[in-house]
Parts: sequence; structure tokens; C-alpha cells
Amino acid sequence: MKTVRVGAGLGFYGDSWRSVRASIERGGVKYIGSDHLAELTLAILQKDRQKDPSAGYARDAVPMLAELWPLAARHGVKFVLNAGGLNPEGAREAIAKAFHAKGWKARIGVVTGDSITSRIDELRAAGQPLAHLDTGADIATVQDRLLFANAYLGAQPISEALARGADIVLTGRVADAALFLGPLAYEFGWRWDDWDRLAQGLTVGHLLECSGQASGGNFGSAKEWESIPDFLNLGYAIAEVSEDGAAVITKAPGTGGRVSFDTVRQQLLYEVHNPHAYFSPDVVLDMSTLKLEDEGSDRVKVTNAGGAARTGTLKVVAGFSDGWMGTGVIGYSWPDAYRKCEKSVEIIKGLVSERGLAVEETQVEYIGYNSLLGANADPTYRDQLNECFLRMTIRTQDKRVADGFGRLFPWLGLSGPPYLGGFHGIQGAKQLLGLWPTLVAREFVESQVQVSVEGAG
Repeated sequence: MKTVRVGAGLGFYGDSWRSVRASIERGGVKYIGSDHLAELTLAILQKDRQKDPSAGYARDAVPMLAELWPLAARHGVKFVLNAGGLNPEGAREAIAKAFHAKGWKARIGVVTGDSITSRIDELRAAGQPLAHLDTGADIATVQDRLLFANAYLGAQPISEALARGADIVLTGRVADAALFLGPLAYEFGWRWDDWDRLAQGLTVGHLLECSGQASGGNFGSAKEWESIPDFLNLGYAIAEVSEDGAAVITKAPGTGGRVSFDTVRQQLLYEVHNPHAYFSPDVVLDMSTLKLEDEGSDRVKVTNAGGAARTGTLKVVAGFSDGWMGTGVIGYSWPDAYRKCEKSVEIIKGLVSERGLAVEETQVEYIGYNSLLGANADPTYRDQLNECFLRMTIRTQDKRVADGFGRLFPWLGLSGPPYLGGFHGIQGAKQLLGLWPTLVAREFVESQVQVSVEGAG
């Protein structure tokens, strides 16, 4: 039976591609799926695009391919990346320019059509409410502040680009697992209504989409994580997939980390709300039927995914201008480090009130106590802290207020609690982007999807 090996690339914008080299050199992979877009990444790329209209794509794609392409070309490995972000064509131009300078040849496919930013009025007129997925709020409340709106596409256009001979496929916003399902569906010729095989492919994609997380990265609790060997050389997950969809999750030989029943099942449930109905643009996966068998030697077999027909809607993530953030950070040492921070909050809030600053929201964090744990922090530890940093942030519609907020903090150096030793300077205002999740009927998006493949170099 035919098998194909697909390997994990990046798990987010800014992740390391160091481990991808081992997957290409000795992991036997034919495809690398590289996920550059977390939920908030489009907001980051939008800020880039506001500064430079030719930007808006994940810039790490260019240096990654510049380093890995000679090795990949030698081994016949293709890349599928969602690094196109808000500007897939711009990403292709940047990669083609880099390849031309090196004298390298490649056929680069681009998938577009996920953006609905300019079509909001058209879609609403066609009966698409685009209401907020969680609150039900009317999109009209933010429409004049919308900066981007992109639907999550599925694997079909990726498969089409590969069928047209692409060596590198660049997409905008697609479902993360589609980066892996697309190559598998292409290689095996799976029908787009073969729900169980598509569900197996979706499972593979979900297990590989987070770089090293299925092979021991970010794993375990208490002392469990310390048993993972050689984090420095941790290998990214690889899936050896058969034509019937059965897969073995493994990693390149000689790399660090571990692939086991526990590491795989932890990744399986990552970011899953309902394991009985894990929605994607291509299929709805029922994880409850899955069978995981630990074969030892960093090999876990995954079979028996249950699939149901995809829904008639696609998820959309939109971003809108939501005011400005002002920030101040100061730190205190023992004794009473936490209480000094608490007193400083009282002083800063008093200054804000005294000056009548238009602040819509204030966030207070005590770094070293609750900045990560929030309400789950154990208050019995507060008075034992050797040091504590206060981070206060405000949200305001007035950029001047956000710019000036940090200037309230230096005064505390000589006129506040004793032993301030961690003033982080005055930080300027940062634009805030709010996220607007919604749904749109898939036919309004998929009818606009385009796939093009061009030579580079």
C-alpha cells in the first residue's frame, strides 16, 4: 500500500525551522506543512501592512526557505505554508526574488480568495448577517473600523495547486490542518466526500500543526516534562500515512524529544472544544472513535477516525480598530514586594482619576504572582515574593492618553513605596485590534477562491 510522509514545519509566526532540517535530511518526508498563522497573527500582519502596503505576509517564510530550499530540492520535498497571511501574492514575490538572486528554480502556487474585507456590504445584502459568533452583536457596530476579514479555507485549493505542479504552496487564512490534509488528499486521490479518510487526514494535520508539541515539546505537568530527552535537538513530528488514512506519528531518527501515547493524546486534545465534533472546512471529525497504539521507538499508530459531512458555513476572523493601549511597568524588591506593587496601583489609579483621563479599561498584573495564573494564583505566596513587578495597561480611544500613561510611573521612584528597582521606561501607545469571529455561507467564499502557479528563479 502506498504511504506518504508529511512533516511538521513552524507552529506559529516566529517559530524555529531548525528542526525541519532533520525531518528533510533523514525523516523521509515528501511534504512540510508550515503553520505561520495563530488566531492573532493576522492582526500583527495588518499592522505591518499599515506601515508598508507591500507587507502583510509572514516574513519568516523567506529566510526559512532560503535556508532549507537547497536541501529540500535535493530530497524532493515540497512546502505548504499559510505564510501568505493578508498578502499571499506579496509573499510569492518576496520568495521569487530571493530565489532569483540565488539562481534557484521552483514553481510557487498561491491560493487567494479568503479575504472578504471589501465584500461586507455585498454579503449582508445577500442575507449573511456576519454577527459576532459569541455575543450575537451586529457587525454594523464595527464595520467602519474593520481592517481585515478572512475566512478559513480548506484543503481543496492546496490539493489543486499541487496537482498543477507547485513545489511551494502559499496560502492566506486556511484551517491549520488543511496544510497537511491537502497534500494527502492529492497524493491518494481521496474524494472530497470520503468523510472517514478526510477525518483521518484532518487528525494527522491536527497532530502535526504545532511543530514540536506532539513530540515532547510543551508536554506534561509537575516533573513529567523533565523526562523528555534532549530539548535542544527536539525533532518535529512526522506522519507516515497510508492510502486508507491510517497513520504512524514519529520523528526523524537521532533527534531529541519523544513520540508516545501521552505526547500524541495531549496534542490531539489541544484547542479542541468538542472532541465529538471538531469542525473544519473539509470535514467534521469525531475523535471519540480514534484508536492510538503506542508501538514504541517513537511510533504511535493512529486509526479509526470518524468523519461527518462538512457544514455549510466557514468561520471568519475579522479585525477592527479598538482604540489604544498605554502601559507602565515597575518592580519592587523584598520585603513586602507585592504590597508595594499593590500600593502603586492605588496611586496610579488616583492620578488617572485626578486628571480625568478617558480610560475605558484597566488591566493590572503582578508579574511573579498572577500574570500567568490569574485568578488561579495562590494568595498565600504573595507575601513571600523576593521581587514583584507591576504591569498596568489601559485601553482608551484617545492616543494621547495612551501615550501619556507611562509618564505617571517615574514619580514613584522617589515619592512612592521604597526600593523601586525595575522601571522599564516610558512606553508609547500601541494600537489595539479587536477580533470579530463570525460565520459565512461557504458558497460566497469558495466561488471567489483562485489558485495560480508560477515559476520562480
